[in-house]
Amino acid sequence: MNIPTLRSVRLLGVAALLGATSAPALAVEAFTAQYQASALGMVGEGQMVVAPQANNRWLYTLTVRNQAVDLSQRTVFDEQDGRLRPLSSTDASRLLIKKKNVNTVYDWSKAQATWSGDVKPDRAGPVKLQAGDMDALLVNLAIVRDVAAGKPLNYRMVENGRAKPMTYQVAGKENITVGGKPQSATKVIRTDGDKQTIVWIVPDMPVPARILQRENGQDAIDLQLKSWR
Repeated sequence: MNIPTLRSVRLLGVAALLGATSAPALAVEAFTAQYQASALGMVGEGQMVVAPQANNRWLYTLTVRNQAVDLSQRTVFDEQDGRLRPLSSTDASRLLIKKKNVNTVYDWSKAQATWSGDVKPDRAGPVKLQAGDMDALLVNLAIVRDVAAGKPLNYRMVENGRAKPMTYQVAGKENITVGGKPQSATKVIRTDGDKQTIVWIVPDMPVPARILQRENGQDAIDLQLKSWR
């Protein structure tokens, strides 16, 4: 099985196919969500937090930790015309003994994104930004909104020195357990070569109830919601 990266978790979906963008939606709300996280065959803990910041900004933090993996991403974003707009992010990972740190700046005044840290020169940017572009972490929020509104799950991710369109397909309803209680969830799937991301969305929950990233037919990272507030 391939060693997972934080991007495996972040690749939930990503910005507007053929230039399409999500229409205005519900306002952002603060939350803290606790997950059981499985990675590299080991069980650990995961957490997603959205917290308000100064100047009408928000900080979205994702962490996944067990004995072999320590993954953390922080994205500062705001909301423009109902769209979630990334402003900056930090991506830190430790997989066994390998460490990596990447910083991203989304400069909307120049309509470009740039990267620094442990990045290859050809992935440092700049990459031209379009209205509606997100990093993959923000799609965790956008996909919940769009499933609830019955909108197409088309996104464009600007990350890792490139812009990439992605689309999720609704695969029906499925019963899952969240915090010991059965819930009816909408299941959505995206397949990209030998990688597959499956997301379960439960009505009135601000975060995915489960995120499963599979590579070469094997589970790479599995986040299952335990509680949120």
